[in-house]
Amino acid sequence: MSDLTTLLEVGGPVVALGGGAAYARAKHPAAYWSTVGLPVSTVRLLSSYGSVMEACGLTVAPSRLRVLAMKAMTQREVRPVPPRRGIIRPTLTGLKLRLRLAPGQEPADIAASAERLRHAWGVHSAYVTTVKPGVVELSLVGYDVLRRVRMPRKAVGGFLKVPVALREDATPFIRDYRTIPHQLTLGATLSGKSMYLRHLIAGLARQPVALVGIDCKRGVELAPFAPRLSALATDPDQAAELLPTLVKEMEDRYDLIRARQGIAPETPDEAITSDIWGLPEDERPVPVVLFVDEVAELFLVATKKDEERRDEMVTQLIRLAQLGRAAGIHLEVCGQRFGAELGKGATMLRAQLTGRVCHRVNDEASAKMALGDIAPEAVHAACSIAPERPGLAVAGDTSGGWSRIRTPYLSLGDAAETCQESAHMVPDLAALKPFRPNVPVRPVEDAAPVVLPHPVTD
Repeated sequence: MSDLTTLLEVGGPVVALGGGAAYARAKHPAAYWSTVGLPVSTVRLLSSYGSVMEACGLTVAPSRLRVLAMKAMTQREVRPVPPRRGIIRPTLTGLKLRLRLAPGQEPADIAASAERLRHAWGVHSAYVTTVKPGVVELSLVGYDVLRRVRMPRKAVGGFLKVPVALREDATPFIRDYRTIPHQLTLGATLSGKSMYLRHLIAGLARQPVALVGIDCKRGVELAPFAPRLSALATDPDQAAELLPTLVKEMEDRYDLIRARQGIAPETPDEAITSDIWGLPEDERPVPVVLFVDEVAELFLVATKKDEERRDEMVTQLIRLAQLGRAAGIHLEVCGQRFGAELGKGATMLRAQLTGRVCHRVNDEASAKMALGDIAPEAVHAACSIAPERPGLAVAGDTSGGWSRIRTPYLSLGDAAETCQESAHMVPDLAALKPFRPNVPVRPVEDAAPVVLPHPVTD
């Protein structure tokens, strides 16, 4: 009886400790990783590094000098050599270490074994990046950071840069309009596409940028942000009037650039430019970001007259996508469905949209339209997004790279309040004044101070 009592006295705290650890792992994965997961994974890595590398086929034969030294000093068997390991650096979401590749190895060899490494060391995922020739960085993520998104505190944006989501490797996904001027964002109803758009507008609201919206759902998506919008079209008829105005604004900016290019012999090289960013700051026009929500509404036609209007609007969108970057005009095209069956010009417009973000879609054809031409392997990842994870998406660009991202929650009220507080920052563009939404604007003294950049966090 005394032995049973002793066993219960010892086993009770152990069971409670195990139950607490299981609860923390399920409900508070970040805390569990910092207290339990990180030490356990570090011990696993240190104790099994050589054997794991050998099992993954990442070892090579030792050099002749090493073989001679081993035979002269010891009688041990000469074993294959794994990549030289650097110092293990713990992070809030995992750990990192640098590996010096052995002769004959390449980064693709390590990347091909990433799935084996993460199982061997008990982490959620593993990623490989090249630091310099012969050196790669192995990033191990301890838990699923996309299950409960928390943006890093160091996710700092900048001018025309918005930290809008979190990647699956725990790094921020930054929408950089200077690098990727135009983007196509697809997503079915309740997939999180509107949340993504909400973050973009809130992030740009405190920057000296003109925001223009086309929302053919009678403005229900973009109307809450009307105080910060320089122009808003809520149906195809208004869009047919707004798009030519933007094209004319683009042409005027090209005239300004061309006038600056009246190059005299004494003109220094740094004064010669082919876009607005080379103009002096006091002459530079303000950038314009055009948000097109439900782009399919611009393609749909019912009559012959509608078809003519559609062709004109699509042509103007394509012109803006082809020529707008140098004039500081950027497109953010969103929709539930995007395919060649929308009509003439759809495929040509898509080809000009460098960035691609695909949320959960209702059919594989939409995923292929978004990602198939830049990263075919990403199509399956986009089609496997579960409805229970709104905001999860696959982001890619024409370089062929892609990654899973997820947008943190941002309420519509908070985003609208940000636009209301920054309403005094709407730039003065005479061409867009007829399309400016008629909303009351707070006095400047009641507005919040301007902060650049404005990081997006939850």
